[in-house]
Amino acid sequence: MGTDRLDEANNYKEQGNVAFKNADWMTAVAQYSKAIDVLNNDSHDMAVYLKNRAAAYLKQEKFEDAIRDCDKSLELAPMDPKALFRRCQALEAVERFEEAYRDATQLLKVDPSNKAIQPVLERLFKITQKRAKENSQVSNKVDSMIKLCFDVSSDREKRESAFNNLLVLAREKAGSEIMLKKLVVQQIKRLLKVEKSKEIYVTSIRIIGELCKHGPERTRHILRDVGIPWFLEILDSTNAEQVNAAQYCMQVILNSFSGMENKPDTKPVQSMCEQHKAEIDTLLSCLVYAINNRMISGLARDSIMELLMRNIHYTYLSWAERLVEIGGVERLMEVASELEEYKYESAMAITPSTRTVAAVCLARVYENMYYDQARDKFMSHIDVFLKEKLLSPEIEHKVRVIVAITALLRGPLDVGNAIIGKEGIMEMILVMANTLDDPLQQKVAVECIIAAASKKDKAKAIITQGVDILKKLYVSSNDNIRVRALVGLCKLGSSGGNDASIKPFADGSNLKLAEACRRFLLHPGKDQDIRKWSAEGLSYLTLDAEVKEKLIEDKPALLALIELAKTGDQSVLYGVVTTLVNLCNAYEKQEMVPELVELAKFAKHHIPEEHTFDDPDFVTKRLMILGEVGVTTALVALAKTESHNSKELIARVFNALCSEKELRGIVVSQGGSKTLIPLSLNGTDMGKRHAAQALSRIAITMNPEVAFPGQRALEVIRPLINLLANDCTALENFEALMGLCNIAQMSEQARQRILKEGGLGKIDHYLYEDHLMLCRAAAQATCNMAMSPDVVKVYEGDNDKMKFMVALVLDEDLETTMAASGALAILTSSSEKCCEKFFDAKSWEESIKYMLSHANVDVQYRGVVILRNLLANSKELAEKIIATDVMEVTMAVTKLEDETRRKVIVIAEECLQIAEKYGIIKKPTEVDPFLLAEQERRMNALNLGEEEEE
Repeated sequence: MGTDRLDEANNYKEQGNVAFKNADWMTAVAQYSKAIDVLNNDSHDMAVYLKNRAAAYLKQEKFEDAIRDCDKSLELAPMDPKALFRRCQALEAVERFEEAYRDATQLLKVDPSNKAIQPVLERLFKITQKRAKENSQVSNKVDSMIKLCFDVSSDREKRESAFNNLLVLAREKAGSEIMLKKLVVQQIKRLLKVEKSKEIYVTSIRIIGELCKHGPERTRHILRDVGIPWFLEILDSTNAEQVNAAQYCMQVILNSFSGMENKPDTKPVQSMCEQHKAEIDTLLSCLVYAINNRMISGLARDSIMELLMRNIHYTYLSWAERLVEIGGVERLMEVASELEEYKYESAMAITPSTRTVAAVCLARVYENMYYDQARDKFMSHIDVFLKEKLLSPEIEHKVRVIVAITALLRGPLDVGNAIIGKEGIMEMILVMANTLDDPLQQKVAVECIIAAASKKDKAKAIITQGVDILKKLYVSSNDNIRVRALVGLCKLGSSGGNDASIKPFADGSNLKLAEACRRFLLHPGKDQDIRKWSAEGLSYLTLDAEVKEKLIEDKPALLALIELAKTGDQSVLYGVVTTLVNLCNAYEKQEMVPELVELAKFAKHHIPEEHTFDDPDFVTKRLMILGEVGVTTALVALAKTESHNSKELIARVFNALCSEKELRGIVVSQGGSKTLIPLSLNGTDMGKRHAAQALSRIAITMNPEVAFPGQRALEVIRPLINLLANDCTALENFEALMGLCNIAQMSEQARQRILKEGGLGKIDHYLYEDHLMLCRAAAQATCNMAMSPDVVKVYEGDNDKMKFMVALVLDEDLETTMAASGALAILTSSSEKCCEKFFDAKSWEESIKYMLSHANVDVQYRGVVILRNLLANSKELAEKIIATDVMEVTMAVTKLEDETRRKVIVIAEECLQIAEKYGIIKKPTEVDPFLLAEQERRMNALNLGEEEEE
């Protein structure tokens, strides 16, 4: 049995070796991992598998993983040279230079003849000596900064400057180590009890956050010094900057313990989560218990819920079930039912966004209840909360129940619908809405009616029962009641969706309702709450094409919507973004298959009709107007939401804007490209696709270095590669290929990132597609990728890639031919092996002749360059070419009298000279006169663009 397991493990190892040679690092890691799992013992073979996987991790730039594998390998096989060398490389990459130097010196002792380690050793020696000197200087800097920082009698500006310098030092490993030795953390804790400068206060919190970035041990040490309650204490503030700094600091702590990073697509390291489970559980438990703390600010409460949302999802720390167990659902429901109108000593402080954030948090928890038993448990906690309130005779508790149900309808919709479908709930809501002497009851009831009318069946029921009540409330003297009743009417009036044939109310009613919403939106003196509700009314009405056209011509209303969005208030998000989605026609459209339409007509089923105002020309006009009035600034402000559904809506609008070439520059200049990257990595599958497609469209028409400055261009690569999937449309595939093509030509760093993300294999797949545009785009992307030495190695490997590229030159499409010939020119210039593999293709002679005699000067130039590379490679390859009549065609090329082909002729002459040096062709003066006549005939054929006759 043991031998069988070893054979199976070795088989996986060999597959991993093949993948490694082909630069398929992901597959290599997977195969080596299988070998490790199968063998599962402490043997010499296990040490080999581990160091091999470490090599693949190095190629992927997963240096910490490489270090861990080398550590284990060296435990099993101490002093193994390869394991030492790979750990040395990984340690150097993560700037653990002293440890890397230790491994390099050890390797030299083990293997004194190893020439590869000598330059590494010299380099690391210089670095470690320099760092020792710098550490001494850093220590002096830290000392001088500390003296200024913690002397409260010093000049305030000097202290602020000193704290900023400490913040910079905290980001460096050397600086952070010295600061911890100097007890800076304890001094900051004492200082913040008396510090009056808000800037110093916030910078101090940021310093703690930076210090926690340097590993879990250091983070644990800092937590012991200050304690979790201290973090909750500094989070409790009405200053947004302080709250953001404290929230960031707490996220850094969770990241440090779990191995995550502050990036949207980050993933926790399972082993680290298990190792630091106690710390993670304690911190998240404290956050859950603080949700409904009466003593904290509204901003702090929102921040706590955002922290929970960011970490409880199953792709992160998967803590949702634990949150339910410790009463987190009831606490969230309590926050969701809070009202500003009930001002007691025990009332919770909330912001305009609090109930929205609570609703989204409940939705995120419910998303993680991915099996029936968990969902039943979630529902039981909801029922407990509602029953407790409903059993009380006080009307206040019933009002809170309605507010909480509204939050459920705006968060976990399935749960909200289940609650509102229970006996007596809808009747209670309608009774409250009809209570004319209590504006608060009316207000919360109407809000719940609006949220409940989310499905057509619910809308119909409310139209029959509640439309008269809404009409009565619309004539109320209270603007807050009127605007909510108006939104209720708007939602019911739009229940036909974008189907022009369904009109729940009389013709023209929607335009009148839209005008009423506009008045609330623009009326001077109206508070933000009223403007928010008017925007929500427009979000329903703009499903009507006539309302869209009316609104798009109303510049003051559009600007008011944008200004409302720029406040960043999460409660305005739905209204503004949905209105924009409708104006752009960026919603999901049902494909109308002609055969099914005819079948539906025959069966007398209803067939949706599209309004004339939703034709592409009208949509384009609306997009251009939105782009020019600065809608991107609104999208950037709203994209900070934690709601995945809202992120999808924002991504849809971005993608619609980027479908117009003229608007892509505007989107970039207003911060859209920076916002699109996290949207493309975090959210719903469809939302990520729309954001990625928007990025690819920007990358196609703009210089990627301008559109995505700095490292941002590298961050765009993964979303684009994600679009190279079978479930994406051909247009998405094509635009992603073109975007990658442009990014690949930027730098070797960009090409390496594409390789690391497995992009080359996915690009290759489209070379074989029977689709002109996809094949062309893949060939162009491959041509730019060929500039990477690692891609050249792939083409040198045991595969048919060179053979297929030679055949692709003969494609009927000119652009594909140019890309394939360009790739071959690069590959044959870079590799002797690729030159040899060129002749593996049966069509190699035909391909060379096709390029040499091509009417397009660029293709012809690539052809003579390839020929020169093949001839210069070796005499054996040159003889293969001489055995055909390729050189006769080349000689004919040198006789061309076309100045536009001067560079082609020069290279062709070089080809003849190389062949002459080998002595395998005669000089032109010695050529047979009959051969000269034949060359002249070929030259004339080339000049006339004719095809040769056989």
